[in-house]
Amino acid sequence: MLSIRDHSRDSAGMKYVYPVVSRRAGGVSIGINLNVNNACNWACIYCQVPGLKRGGPPPVDLARLEAELRDFLRGAVSGDFLERNAPPGFRQLVDLAFSGNGEPTSAREFPQAVDVAGRLLKEFGLPGLKLRLISNGSLMHQAGARRGIARIGELGGEIWFKIDRGTSAGILRVNGARTTPDKIRKAVSICARRAPTWIQTCLFSIDDQPPDPMEFDAYLELIASIKKQIEGVHLYGLARPSLQPEAKRLSTPSAESLSSFARRVAALGIRVIANP
Repeated sequence: MLSIRDHSRDSAGMKYVYPVVSRRAGGVSIGINLNVNNACNWACIYCQVPGLKRGGPPPVDLARLEAELRDFLRGAVSGDFLERNAPPGFRQLVDLAFSGNGEPTSAREFPQAVDVAGRLLKEFGLPGLKLRLISNGSLMHQAGARRGIARIGELGGEIWFKIDRGTSAGILRVNGARTTPDKIRKAVSICARRAPTWIQTCLFSIDDQPPDPMEFDAYLELIASIKKQIEGVHLYGLARPSLQPEAKRLSTPSAESLSSFARRVAALGIRVIANP
């Protein structure tokens, strides 16, 4: 049985395709994992990927990806897959999501993989199934990433763009990435011009200490500066345990603290969806 607490990439016995129950999407998400070697250009301390390492993915076998996705969709839309595998309240397909075990846009074949997904959504008559990219947004300067995102926009899809903290130091600590708020603003602008873009933010405590108030203020300043370009903000806690060395130091904030911060974001005139 699928669960919000287990997003195993091999649950379907396939290389690239895996189903998960997504509390944020509200149903069963069909994941597409292009980073099958567990390599990412970021190293988020809350990441649930086992054996995470720095780097990019190997070449993507597009023919195998298409065959796996076709087989999975055939079983999911014509059989009793949802009744057998999804808990009550989540027994509906909600999206095809490029996510997986690393940054999807780092795959050279990312634009072609988007074309594969779009073609199969049309083949199976599933225009209502949302196409999503879950991204750290770090490669928006690359032509392939921009081309794939533009195609997602053409297909009626959307981007979930990661911003966890609002200062360079906070981003380095949480995401293991050297970047700046200004670079993030530019990347969001590139992304949002090509497809509807939501910001996704993970809230948690380190050593039982929430982020410094100055970090919260910097985050709110950053979000306020891009609010006209984005669809809204997804705030969420740690539904699944980290598999990184810092795991034991992390804890989920209380529902009240998450709600309190959600109200501060909403006060900026931004739509907020919060999931503890």
